[in-house]
Amino acid sequence: MADATTEMNISRPAGHGPVRAYDWISHHTAQRPNKEAVRDLGSGRSFTYAELDGRIDAMAGYLASLGIGHGDRVAVLAQNGVEFFDIQFACGRVGAICVLLNWRLTVPELAFIVNDSGPKLLVHDVTLADTAAALQEQCSIDELLAIDGGSPDSPYEQALANAGPAPDRVELTHDDVITIMYTSGTTGLPKGAMITHGMNFWNAVNLGLPARVGLDSVHLNVLPLFHTGGLNCYSNPVLHAGGTVVIQKAFDPGETLSILGDPEHGITHFFAVPAPYQFMMAHPDFDQTDLSGLQMAGVGGAPCAIAILDAWTERGVPLVQGFGMTETSPGCICLDPGDSLRKVGSTGKALLHTEFRVVNETGGDCEADEVGELWVAGPHITPGYWNRPDATADAFEGRWLKTGDAARIDDEGFVYIVDRWKDMYISGGENVYPAEVENALYELPEVAEAAVIGIPDDKWGEAGLAVLVLKPDTSLERVAVQEHCASRLAKFKVPSDIAIIDELPRNATGKVLKRELRERFVAADAPKIS
Repeated sequence: MADATTEMNISRPAGHGPVRAYDWISHHTAQRPNKEAVRDLGSGRSFTYAELDGRIDAMAGYLASLGIGHGDRVAVLAQNGVEFFDIQFACGRVGAICVLLNWRLTVPELAFIVNDSGPKLLVHDVTLADTAAALQEQCSIDELLAIDGGSPDSPYEQALANAGPAPDRVELTHDDVITIMYTSGTTGLPKGAMITHGMNFWNAVNLGLPARVGLDSVHLNVLPLFHTGGLNCYSNPVLHAGGTVVIQKAFDPGETLSILGDPEHGITHFFAVPAPYQFMMAHPDFDQTDLSGLQMAGVGGAPCAIAILDAWTERGVPLVQGFGMTETSPGCICLDPGDSLRKVGSTGKALLHTEFRVVNETGGDCEADEVGELWVAGPHITPGYWNRPDATADAFEGRWLKTGDAARIDDEGFVYIVDRWKDMYISGGENVYPAEVENALYELPEVAEAAVIGIPDDKWGEAGLAVLVLKPDTSLERVAVQEHCASRLAKFKVPSDIAIIDELPRNATGKVLKRELRERFVAADAPKIS
């Protein structure tokens, strides 16, 4: 563990040691035990803070019975449900680390992550039992525990019901890791961003204030809870404040609109990437849905089209844009609602406990409207990547995290994300790194050269285009490429189309010039690909 972390930059009073981590759920149980904490729509259950506290204690007892303690990892492979909060806070009570797995990934993709993080326990949806069994065999996981929709007879609920007494709580500080969230790497191998208790706390403060999160907040979560956007925008901040989190198992445009417009649910807060907003505004119920109870609607994770911003503003719900990353817990920059119409396209200004710079190629600060790389710093920044001191060193310049995003600052100090320095593109809110897709493409015997770029997509924001050079006397159809990739990659990584050309443009050192590919295939007057 020591070789994977760097010291957090947290200001401490002179003479004091690391800041102690406190248990939010225990606090609210003592103050307001009968207040609703979580409403799980997928299983039709509701839990007060006292009931959630009891579930967390039971899960902590179960973890302790398996010998899971400080620094051990517990993996979760499931769709949205109260279990994410049971496990997250139970890990905090025994000092364990929660590894959140993307259930959309294939077994080979998950196996790399599981082998890297080494969990002793994998908690999984019963619908993913075959995947869990394959991972246990390939990755030597000690125990599996199945969730079955909240049924009292399910293995998960039985484990809670039969758990022994909760162990003594481990003393933790803000520097202790609570979660590992894996992000794709430019080499094609995922990196586990370590999320500390301090990062969760500072994110709750950073996002909670501008989002007006408080005791009366009722947040509808539709994003996957294995994502930082689902867990931390605004679910964890709402639980920190003593509000209520309403969990939708999976996003559905009509169902989500119905929940937002239902006064019995009383939703005040909502957050999503642009795609769900786009799907809802295209739904026939959009114009008739009563959205007047919505006090805060945040959008992030990908650039938001002006048409989406305009459509929701016309319904009386200006979308509040922001910028963040898994590595920043995630809140960094946010556009105040009062500026949303005046500064369309901006991600806003730094949050309260965040600093940023836009840096030029020589390492100096850019002038107004000069494009450079966005760097951020603050107590909510990751200490590094699990088992990857090399990647950690590459990501930082002193205390500054290099985001890899090109940005500019206007003369009023508002930040605009211009482009990404890296080749990553975002499809439906999911980060896709071309190197990983290219690795799969090169397995095709017909492929001589491959490059993947992101192209505009009406449904997902961006999608992948595989630009291929074929070996002599061979041919390849789009369907064959997609089927090959689908057997190796998650669905959102599969290219939506292919283009076959004679040679890839390269510079003098042989590097593929993806800029020229984008100019050729993304330009407004580019020919139709297929």
